Amino acid sequence: MKLKLVPARRGAGWARQGISVFFRKPIAFCLLILIVLFAGPLLLLAAPLASLGFMIATRRALEGRMPHPGVFIEPLRASAVQRGAQLRLGLGYALAAGLALWLALGVGGTALENLGEAMRAGGASPDEMQKLLDDPSVQSARLLLMGCIALLAIPFWHAPALVHWGRLGAAQALFYSTVACWRNKGALGVFMLSWWAISMVMALVWMPVAMLLGLSPFSMGTLAPVVVILSAAFYASLYFTYADSFEPDPTPEETPS
Repeated sequence: MKLKLVPARRGAGWARQGISVFFRKPIAFCLLILIVLFAGPLLLLAAPLASLGFMIATRRALEGRMPHPGVFIEPLRASAVQRGAQLRLGLGYALAAGLALWLALGVGGTALENLGEAMRAGGASPDEMQKLLDDPSVQSARLLLMGCIALLAIPFWHAPALVHWGRLGAAQALFYSTVACWRNKGALGVFMLSWWAISMVMALVWMPVAMLLGLSPFSMGTLAPVVVILSAAFYASLYFTYADSFEPDPTPEETPS
């Protein structure tokens, strides 16, 4: 696999491509994200495999085929070496993410529990929710968790795809993913900022609509459709970050004499 360098503005293009491919098969992509969300405690272990599954789903959609839940087990049909590497990636991610979550819960304590109860109940007013969100313990826990997950995402960003399509070992894949993310950090930064902006726009549009309908804009039930759509479109865009960052070595038939 050869690393490709892309300009920072390409990050916005990745987000646009993700939205475009999502709307080709919106129901299929939403179904896939629901499967991932319902994985529950298994999500930490399966997170690298889930991101790769969405990359495979995006390739299928680009080819005009229907993405289906089988994309999540397709990587496990590869060679025994590749399966072992994927499982090691999953275990490593689960351990690291679990540690980050444990640290955040320790910092947030009772404040996080109160916030969770208010979101599940769905009866809190916007002012009450804002007061809970502004709690210093909640803010510290959120920043700690976000920082840990951001650092963890770098080696795991491309690693599952490098194992699947590049046939690298787990350690090699983590290393080259880190190098690629660093070399294309400008584009990845713009990519994440683009999705942050899209999320803010969606929230600004959805909150007044929910209030006009008499719904609590902060309840999990009200936010669920927005979260599912945004998450599905985001994951649909991951393939483009990989495809633009690497190119496979030419096969002997393609190598010029």
